[in-house]
Amino acid sequence: MKLKQAVTGMAVLAGMSTAAHAQSAGTFYVTTGWFHLAPQSSSDPLRVTSIGGSPTNITEPNTGASLSSADTLGFTAGYFITDHIATEFVVGIPPTFDLYGTGSLEQFGKIGQAKQWSPTLLFKYYFNAPTASFRPYLGVGVSRIWFTGEEITNSAFEANVLHGPTSVSTDSSWEPVFNAGFTYAFNQHWFAGVSISYLPLSTTAKLTSAAATPVGTLTVQSQTKIKLNPIVTYVNIGYRF
Repeated sequence: MKLKQAVTGMAVLAGMSTAAHAQSAGTFYVTTGWFHLAPQSSSDPLRVTSIGGSPTNITEPNTGASLSSADTLGFTAGYFITDHIATEFVVGIPPTFDLYGTGSLEQFGKIGQAKQWSPTLLFKYYFNAPTASFRPYLGVGVSRIWFTGEEITNSAFEANVLHGPTSVSTDSSWEPVFNAGFTYAFNQHWFAGVSISYLPLSTTAKLTSAAATPVGTLTVQSQTKIKLNPIVTYVNIGYRF
């Protein structure tokens, strides 16, 4: 009788331990952690498209730009639609990217900066049983990308290359996101995770300069396409409800 009670007790404890790690249909969760964004950047040469309102097509040879990496605090909120499929909303405090000249512009060092906004919706497929502590996953989604605070910060670059005070604008776009990672559950509520994402992202930077010339100040418009293609890692701690 005692042996039967002991076996029953062990089975109950095992069931409780397994259930404590469940990530099953109907579960809500939130996470916070640290994003590291590492652009795999390059750009087209700077191209002058208009001088004084007259269209041009002048390409400045051996000019280009690259972006620095950036770090920021991130947050996600998710919901398990089934035991294996979850949807997740991802947002972070907008990181600031520094823009550096390449080619003949390398001598100027940092030439500008901008903040990136990229709220993202992911659909993720989790492997292993919902009761498993360790659950790897693959995800795919879409991100809305736009930039704010775009500015030229290097006066020498502004004066010698752009020929005067310059304002900057950038395109916004929808971009796909490819994601992979894993979570590890410590108990019924708390877990940790690591993920890596890739965004095939590019934007066109449009520059409007007030150039001083012998005939007066002329508006010069130029642009360049910048490929960011960031690899984004996210290390986080989460809580399930």
